[in-house]
Amino acid sequence: MSAHKTTDSADQLAWDFDGTGDVTEDTTLASYEPGSAQWVAALGATDADALRLDGLDVAAMRSDDAARLWTKVAAWVESDQIAYYIDDAPTSSDAAYDARLRCLQRLEAAFPTLDSPQSPTHRVGGTFSNDFASVRHPSRMMSLDDVFSIEELRDWYDSVIRDLDWPEGRPLPMTCEVKIDGLALNIIYRNGVLEQGLTRGDGVTGEDITMNARTIANIPQNLGGPADDIPDMVEVRGEVFMRFDDFKALNERQEEAGRPPFANPRNAAAGSLRQKDPRITATRRLTFYAHGIGTLDWGADHPRGTHDVVHNQSEAYELYTKWGVPVSPHNREVTSFDEILDMIDYYGEHRDDIEHALDGIVVKVDDLALQRRLGATSRAPRWAIAYKYPPEEVNTELLDITVQVGRTGRVTPVAVLKPVYVAGSTVARTTLHNPFEVKRKGVLIGDTVIVRKAGDVIPELVGPVLERRKGREHELREFVMPEHCPSCGSRLAPAKEGDKDIRCLNMACPAQLTERIINLASRKAFDIEHLGDQSAIALTNPEENRPDTVDTYDPSRHEILVGPGEEPKPYEPPAGLHLPERQQPVLTSEAGVFDLAVDALRDVYVWREIPIIEVREGVSAKTGKPTKKRKRLGGSGLWYRTPAFWTAPTDAKKANDRTPAEEIRADYPDYAVPADAVIVDHRTRKVRGGGMVEQPVYVRPGENTRKMLEEIEKAKHTDLWRVLVALSIRRLGPPTARLIANQFGSLDAIEAASAEELSEIDGIGPEIAESIVQWFTAARRPDDWRGRILDAWKAAGVGMVAETNDTPQTLDGMTVVVTGSLEGFSRDSAKEAIIAHGGKAAGSVSKKTTYVVVGANAGSKAAKAETLGIPMLDETQFARLLETGELGERTESE
Repeated sequence: MSAHKTTDSADQLAWDFDGTGDVTEDTTLASYEPGSAQWVAALGATDADALRLDGLDVAAMRSDDAARLWTKVAAWVESDQIAYYIDDAPTSSDAAYDARLRCLQRLEAAFPTLDSPQSPTHRVGGTFSNDFASVRHPSRMMSLDDVFSIEELRDWYDSVIRDLDWPEGRPLPMTCEVKIDGLALNIIYRNGVLEQGLTRGDGVTGEDITMNARTIANIPQNLGGPADDIPDMVEVRGEVFMRFDDFKALNERQEEAGRPPFANPRNAAAGSLRQKDPRITATRRLTFYAHGIGTLDWGADHPRGTHDVVHNQSEAYELYTKWGVPVSPHNREVTSFDEILDMIDYYGEHRDDIEHALDGIVVKVDDLALQRRLGATSRAPRWAIAYKYPPEEVNTELLDITVQVGRTGRVTPVAVLKPVYVAGSTVARTTLHNPFEVKRKGVLIGDTVIVRKAGDVIPELVGPVLERRKGREHELREFVMPEHCPSCGSRLAPAKEGDKDIRCLNMACPAQLTERIINLASRKAFDIEHLGDQSAIALTNPEENRPDTVDTYDPSRHEILVGPGEEPKPYEPPAGLHLPERQQPVLTSEAGVFDLAVDALRDVYVWREIPIIEVREGVSAKTGKPTKKRKRLGGSGLWYRTPAFWTAPTDAKKANDRTPAEEIRADYPDYAVPADAVIVDHRTRKVRGGGMVEQPVYVRPGENTRKMLEEIEKAKHTDLWRVLVALSIRRLGPPTARLIANQFGSLDAIEAASAEELSEIDGIGPEIAESIVQWFTAARRPDDWRGRILDAWKAAGVGMVAETNDTPQTLDGMTVVVTGSLEGFSRDSAKEAIIAHGGKAAGSVSKKTTYVVVGANAGSKAAKAETLGIPMLDETQFARLLETGELGERTESE
């Protein structure tokens, strides 16, 4: 690269890559005045330099030198804390760590502006809890506009050529990059030291996840290369993701621990990057690739002509490589539209052949001067575009078609597929909606079928591959809808004549009850944490997965260990083994949810399949010590029972000076026994000097059980609209429930409302109104299950608080349509926000629509809005509209 100065501004636009300044000569620490700028710059991460900090007079330092020293030492202290508390592999001595921490404390005392809640001096012991403070980006993090067809991409390319007045036939320098399916991260380095890691947020303000960013192995804590090429400050923009191999290993660990696997690498990366405890993030093996740059300030210490200058995007990546910042190896430099198409075609065929998930190709004008000429819209640069691949389709085998029963009794055919990887996740099941849909698609059990991820989110069975049927016709069979419910045995029928949906009309059906409990505990209803799918099954149907005979019942073990290549030995049940007595469910209706008591959960057990674990023995290359690696091979077909809500029997530990007072019980003064524990056994132990003692064995409610009951207690005082959703009234979702709660204000008033009164509410149609009236009419019949729920919930105080809406009615009189995916809102929560602020959340675009909010992967609604001339908003504008009722003027920084 050539040495060249472009601007003296320290506040550059996000696509300005250059700056100026002087370089301080790099010399040994001892030759400089302690505390001077040169001394701070030469300070190293060695133990010897750390111990010099104790003799430093921080009060005599200049404030700017003190700030630089604080940044440098704080980064080392955080790295030391991660190495010690998270990696269990400290790199500094205790003395060096303590000296650095003392230096930070003295700096913060002398210069209070350096002190903040995020300082490592406020971290106690091994506590790593992030509050994710909001921090403004030094320069705006812009999004990219998406195109979904080659024609749209060509239109963008032609507009760039036209706007630049580019000569025909002259190559246009551009870059092509794979669009990583991950999470955006802005890493800020000051004087070469990693200072902050921020999420994208709304582009202006992100969340501070610095501690988590430091745990990502390939993000350098300090920029490498010559000192002349280290700027005062730089924002490195990139993507955090999880490699396919790391994702597979993570899911294996999840399954081994009895936890559900992650759906896809992006979900796993998102959940990992925003963990409150960075020790968890550190175990997830995230990766980072840089793909952009924000503010770059070389500072006054770098004179003209002495540092690398970036004239184009690809040179920025060369500078990153010199610093040790990872860049994607899949980037290409191109000069024509045909070369862009080559890149798209290649990775369209090799999406699964690289190390990470990708969902498109990003094309950028390479020359920075040309980027500045093209400029940007309010949200995206005009010099870059993201081409999104169409939904991915794969072929797999249709193993079976079963049925599942929903919370309203609807019986849905479900395709059971040979597991297949599609667009970022493994698909093993997908709904077929109803028997008519099965017939319409023309699929037979045993077919090879096409599976597509619609919008890269929802798996869809497209249809059969007819060519694969030839010669296999005798292996295929049609799906026949069962006549009886697979859960309760009741006869299945349409709810009314002409309905396509087949239903189980027995409201006491265990499968329906399980789904209704899951619904009432969900975020859209009571939002009861720790009452998820597995807890709901344990409460309503604990005998699910019960083996039919003792031939598959093994109560003696919870895992089967095998060596590499070994098969488990055939299981022979011991003589006299019997299956346990069948359990009666704790809940036979939602009416009992608020009466759940911890003692009633003590004897609830659930069935779990025993996994087969392969154990590989070896020797550690680092320590020479024997090692064992475990790998889950799958299920064994054998089952065991385990407590669902209480712990397994636990030996009490000896009490000591640190044992909490509530665990020192009068009947067992020498042992730590929790106050809520129940003694179930004793073990006789020898003690020193002879004699025997009785060691208690206890069980107690699990931590999640205690939290679940606390959440249930809090749910008694929830909003009225959530109570309506929790009742599982057909067709009644959160947006509609909000409208009704706001209009009537109390549960008693809603019970007494007629269909006509409900239909008068804007947005409530006659079918929804009639469904609500029918539900409450049935509840008034003697001994009806709905009435029992209402009576029990009212007795517990649920729904007795009148609904009040204190939210500013900023959208009063407005009709708003949301299309596409928003980062900060789900589809339901966006509608709820519109209604809560006084607006109407419409599902289609018309001339009466006030605004259309456009998210990622927006469909035909955006095109219709453009045709009708209806204003379209991005997510930032939508948030401003909710807050103020106006769009306002955008600032220059936005």
